Amino acid sequence: MHEQFINSIQESIINVLATMADMRPESGEPSIKTNKKIPGDVTGIIDLVSKQRTGSLAISFTKPVALEIARRMLRMEINTIDETVRDLVGEIANMMAGGAKAKMQEEGYDFELTFPSVIVDHENDIIHNNNASTIILPFATDSGEFFVELYFK
Repeated sequence: MHEQFINSIQESIINVLATMADMRPESGEPSIKTNKKIPGDVTGIIDLVSKQRTGSLAISFTKPVALEIARRMLRMEINTIDETVRDLVGEIANMMAGGAKAKMQEEGYDFELTFPSVIVDHENDIIHNNNASTIILPFATDSGEFFVELYFK
């Protein structure tokens, strides 16, 4: 199940950024996250709930990547992580989770998504309400890196 969901997430975020920001991120190798630190500067988190599983999904952008996505999507120059960028990251998290949800429904998983919450601070921890492993998926763009985290119990 993890591999199916990882593939769904990878396809979904690549599709969202290609469609909405004309950006083509390259995905790296998934691995088990060894700490709880937020890897980026602005992070959108969504909880996933189904009869089969519960979990959460986080997408964490470094500042240069977040600002480049905002510039491309909004067609305006933004130099700081402000409310506009926060809202945009929440919406990207929502679109990514929604795309993955649609793909997973084909596999028999019917997830409900919560509203995204957004954290602007890379010094804090991401708490996935878990006791299990968190998978981290790295992505690279011309502007820098971003990361997707996936947890299921």
